[in-house]
Formats: sequence, structure tokens, C-alpha cells
Amino acid sequence: MEILKDTPLFFGVQEHEIEEMLGCLSSSEKNYHKGSYIFTAQDSPVNVGIVLEGSVHVIKEDFWGNRAILASIGAGGMFGEAFACAQADHLPVSVVAREDTSVLFIDYKRIITTCSSACHFHTRLIENMLHILAEKNLLLTQKMEHIVKRTTREKLLSYLSWQAAQAGSSYFMIPFNRQELADYLSVDRSALSSELGKLQKEGVLEYHKNQFKLIHA
Repeated sequence: MEILKDTPLFFGVQEHEIEEMLGCLSSSEKNYHKGSYIFTAQDSPVNVGIVLEGSVHVIKEDFWGNRAILASIGAGGMFGEAFACAQADHLPVSVVAREDTSVLFIDYKRIITTCSSACHFHTRLIENMLHILAEKNLLLTQKMEHIVKRTTREKLLSYLSWQAAQAGSSYFMIPFNRQELADYLSVDRSALSSELGKLQKEGVLEYHKNQFKLIHA
């Protein structure tokens, strides 16, 4: 409940109302081990998932198994809503547990359809869902700004600059390890590591694992 109270879907909803909602929304909870597939490409997008504990990656895999990370979602985050909203025949992406993860599933149609008892909170849920979809669209646009850069260096600096802006500080942590960051930016891991080393030697940044500090000239 502590996680759900802070999720965008239940923004402005009282705790006792959330408890009532969970039954109305046909919710169910399931646990996944690290590396397990929660959704796989070609699944029918019926449910949306809310991460209660742990984190997941939304990924796109090609025929040869090459993986691109489209998004990283932590506790309180939601996935699957855009495809359910679009009524797509099947998912074009997969969702994988980045660590041991607990997910709450909700039937999307139950969110956007007023139930027989005419629950007053459905209007709020629909408003919140529209806001979530708009936010996801903005995040996708932001990612495109990173990956359309021509070089690994430009992609990396674009992403790190954005993370610093999000954190409101030159000190920040990113939700990726090296391989995951390379997959997210669609670059080679060796090239990424090499560029990070160069940037640190040039005094542009400092880093340790997923902790970064950008340095002003």
C-alpha cells in the first residue's frame, strides 16, 4: 500500500479507496526472479503492471537475440499501459525482471471502464492514466534525443546531462550498469567504456560504477 499510494495511477486517491479499487480492478500480484520474462513479445496486451518491489527493463530483441533497452522501471512505475490502450494485437517488446521483482497486474479495461457500481474514483483513474501516457510519450521523445546523436560521446553526454537535470545536481546515479547503458543508448559496450575513460581523463566527469559527477569547465 505504501508503494501504491505514491504511484501516478493512484494520485489523489485515498488509501481506503485504493483498497476498494484493487478488487474492482481485478488486480493480482506475482513475484519474478531476476532475468525472468514478465511479458514476452507477441503476448496480448491486456494487463498493465505496477512494480511493487524490484525493477524491470522494457526491451526489444531482434532475430539474433541482440537486445536494446527501451526503458528501466523501478518500484511504483507502470508498464504495458500504452500497448493496452492502443488495443494492439500483440506486444512488440518484452518486459524482464532486472532483479527479484514483485508486480501488481491490473486489467486495463477495468481502469478505463466505469463499473456497475459506478465507483466515483474511476474518473480520477482515467485522468491519471491519460497523464501517465503523456509522460511516457515525453520520455520516449527524450530518449530519441539521445540516440539520434551521431557519436557515442554525444549520446553519452546527452544522456548524462539529462540525468543531471532530472536530479537537479551534478551528482547523480543512473539506473543502468555498463552493458545496460550501452543497450539503452544503442552503442557498443567497449566504445562506451572507452569514451567514459576519455571523458574522465579530460576532466569532463567523474564516475564510479553507476554514480556520476559532471564537472563544469
